[in-house]
Amino acid sequence: YRGDGVFDNFWKLIKRWNVTHFLMVPTAAAALMQRKVDADISTLKAVLCGSAPMPLELYRRFEETAGVQVLEGYGLTEATCLVSVNPLQGERKVGSVGLPVPYVQVRILECDQEGNVTRECGVDENGEICISSPGVLPGKTYIDADRNEGIFAEGNWLRTGDLGKVDSDGFLWITGRAKDIIIRGGHNVDPAWIEEPLAGHPAIAFAGAIGQPDARLGEVPCAFVELVEGASASSAELLEFANEKIENRMAVPVHLEVLDELPKTAVGKVFKPDLRKLAIDRVLRARLSDEGLDASVTSVKDVAKLGLTASIAVGDPAAKDKIAAVLSEYPVRWVWAD
Repeated sequence: YRGDGVFDNFWKLIKRWNVTHFLMVPTAAAALMQRKVDADISTLKAVLCGSAPMPLELYRRFEETAGVQVLEGYGLTEATCLVSVNPLQGERKVGSVGLPVPYVQVRILECDQEGNVTRECGVDENGEICISSPGVLPGKTYIDADRNEGIFAEGNWLRTGDLGKVDSDGFLWITGRAKDIIIRGGHNVDPAWIEEPLAGHPAIAFAGAIGQPDARLGEVPCAFVELVEGASASSAELLEFANEKIENRMAVPVHLEVLDELPKTAVGKVFKPDLRKLAIDRVLRARLSDEGLDASVTSVKDVAKLGLTASIAVGDPAAKDKIAAVLSEYPVRWVWAD
């Protein structure tokens, strides 16, 4: 998708090669909806979408515009890709990621950090999605042995880190990513509560919601958006839109920022660690400035075994204690710059 001219010529490529099926991610779908369907794509039978939940408004718009069924599915590299998918024939449940494919078993579990199962969740009950299949290799998922610790429940059930539930018909629903959940003063906020309403704004192409550090609540919701090419909208306008459309008051972002382009992975998924870096940098810089402290954030990097860590440069060494006291109010790792 990232090749030169691929999006601009996508529908013509479908016609040229008589494509019947293709795979995409929601960000790719959003990009395609910014281009007119300028070719005969009647050979298309279905499109599979995965990597992240697809906003309902985008789902409907894609099916109406392209005239093809979208089959949402779920998979991950550690489980040798495909886990479940909505059927091409028979019942589909929009918003779900379908039924487990043959030889794949799914359980919804609550586990401690060591992988011990504390409880198995019932029908329609939210928990961590755990997978067992011929494509899951217990204890050998990662080359780095340390990364295999705690990621298997009961020895052979891969803990995906994704949150979800299974309904009474056996359909799997993704409800979030455990590490992406925003915890605002003890209240869990699903980023989808923010991203889906924002995706309904005609000027927004992509949206990513994260928790930004807060001295009082620990985390508060923050959103970053990328606009449709040629569109214009201010942060204030989009914040007002978010305030009107987001039902859960705890999920309304305290800050919304428009970026030229959201950071994305190789498959087009919004890369939230980079958004967290931007938020940490902005919040800490603002607080140090407000306090009149001679210090600055030189970088925010992902440090092995520490996670995202801010590097702090100090102009006045005598102020170190005061700076440390201010920074300690935030749930952010930091170190003194060399």
